[in-house]
Amino acid sequence: MTGLGQISRGFRNGLLAVTLLALSGCTSLTGSNVAVSQTGDNPAPTVVPEGTDPEDVVIGRREHPRIIAAYGGVYSDRPAEIMVARIVSRLLAAANQPNAQFQVTILDSSEVNAFALPGGYIYVTRGILALASDTSELAAVLAHEIAHVTLRHARARTDRTRTTEIVDRVITGVFGGDTSTDATANRTRQSMAAFSQNQELDADREGIKFAGKAGYDPQAAARFLGVMSRFASFSAGESGDDGFLSSHPSTPARIQKAVDTARTMFGQASLETDRDGYLASIAGLTFGDSPAQGSIVGRRFIHTASKFTFTVPAGYTLQNSQSAVVGVAGDGEAVRFDSADVQANVPLSDYLKSGWIAGLKADSVTTQSFNGIDMASGLAQTDQWFFRVSVMRLDGQVYRFIFAAKSDSSRFAQGAEETLKSFRRAEASDLNQVRKVAVRVVTARSGDSADSLARQMAGLSRGSELFYIINDLYPGDAVVPGEKYKVVVLQ
Repeated sequence: MTGLGQISRGFRNGLLAVTLLALSGCTSLTGSNVAVSQTGDNPAPTVVPEGTDPEDVVIGRREHPRIIAAYGGVYSDRPAEIMVARIVSRLLAAANQPNAQFQVTILDSSEVNAFALPGGYIYVTRGILALASDTSELAAVLAHEIAHVTLRHARARTDRTRTTEIVDRVITGVFGGDTSTDATANRTRQSMAAFSQNQELDADREGIKFAGKAGYDPQAAARFLGVMSRFASFSAGESGDDGFLSSHPSTPARIQKAVDTARTMFGQASLETDRDGYLASIAGLTFGDSPAQGSIVGRRFIHTASKFTFTVPAGYTLQNSQSAVVGVAGDGEAVRFDSADVQANVPLSDYLKSGWIAGLKADSVTTQSFNGIDMASGLAQTDQWFFRVSVMRLDGQVYRFIFAAKSDSSRFAQGAEETLKSFRRAEASDLNQVRKVAVRVVTARSGDSADSLARQMAGLSRGSELFYIINDLYPGDAVVPGEKYKVVVLQ
């Protein structure tokens, strides 16, 4: 199942946290030294950065399909793919890697993220494409990731994941089970293995050099770091999980260092930004949750691809990701919904008792059926948490609900039961409620201002605030008649 099938995600109620990183995408053009994947199954690059250790190629080939599966699949958008491939080709030449082949993947994730693997694999999310405002800003991100590869930082980070024992303790303590095969643990290991501050600054410097030599505005790195800082603050209020933003902190000192580096290397040279070309390439880009990964409509979750829906109790606020749907209630309760790969011949009750949830009381496990869907449920308890856990099988896929509270109560039990009873196959009337949110490019007219354009996004939650960030504007700013700006709209 796209989106929920591979990973679990932690509860975000301030009490239980398993923070995770998110990524997405890849592309390949004939005759180019840049491969852009449209399906996620591209082979490893046949030519990798010069001086690459053969083991790096093995690491990249092994991890590539796992990342594609973990982060919602590849985002297919031909104009964006062509633009990314062209940028990377220019950057490789500037990085003295003209014969190297990099595989760049655009991941179907709304999170602002970029990531590099040993062996020439680079990932950017559609979320980062939506945040950038011109070609030079995206070039700055890609140059930064290419620098991590050429400086062999990605290999060093991969090595560090092998010794990250704290994650094993967190996963074992919260969910139990075998951390060597637990997808949550594997993904959390990645987020724990962030680049060091010195590595980030080295990649900033090298990336600015690559971008400037390629003809892109070298000041774009500092500009985009500033936008990411604003978006990080905005996102923290939404979810508390900033992914790339938390591992690439845009501190004032870092931004100023990027400004100084660009000036030292390139002076006041006026180089390419190509705002119009960039915005044309991302027009229509999916923004926020992908309908293919499920959509939230009030307290309901509707998955259009797998055609099921459920509703959480009143008081819960739902959040969606590629890995799971998380609901948080103001009184310290939370629910997580995800899916798991379970062999068809394994009874649900046996799977529930198999050790993936900590503190399960085996004698509490019961089986039931709601809406023609077989389920198994049980109780679990740890030192600090009480869990009501249920698993169900629909069309061969196993789904899991984990309700958590500090203690059990009749209201807590009733809410969990109501949610289970609401889990059913989606009907046409359900699917028709799902609306796609996308980037639309508008041209400012005489008399327009940032405030008037921001009002076009007033129908979205915090939409006006988001408008200023994605266009690097502030309330009261003037806009240039004839210049293009991004708005996010329902389609």
